[in-house]
Amino acid sequence: MFGFFENEQTRKVKSHIQNLAALAKADGHIDEREMSFIVAVGKKNGIRADEIRTLVANSANSRMIVPDNDSERFDQIFDMVDMMLADGIVDDNEMDFCTIMAEKLGFRKDVVGLLIKQISQGVKDGMDRDSIKTDTQALLN
Repeated sequence: MFGFFENEQTRKVKSHIQNLAALAKADGHIDEREMSFIVAVGKKNGIRADEIRTLVANSANSRMIVPDNDSERFDQIFDMVDMMLADGIVDDNEMDFCTIMAEKLGFRKDVVGLLIKQISQGVKDGMDRDSIKTDTQALLN
């Protein structure tokens, strides 16, 4: 449960961590690389590692908070795709989950597959987040 005194940004970050945890669990288990990725995302956003692990453990009880701008929405789907690739195995359940989450984040259904494919290819090619964001900008409008 989110704390009474948490600000909106903290709630968004925690929701994002819980979404990442749900994706990590989509293939039946959380790989250590996936957990490390989730912890890194949380720490980058000011959340302590122990709090992140608690959020992951309780991720089934969460509700999604959709970011209110394209940049944050892109960052969330980027992190999900990046984590999906983290263990080197793209499970069908993980891919389906990314697709569903992209739609829930407000991306148009007709571009979701292409968006995920472009992010995946960019990550595999070693491109940085901003370059991938620029390359996919046409899909976000």
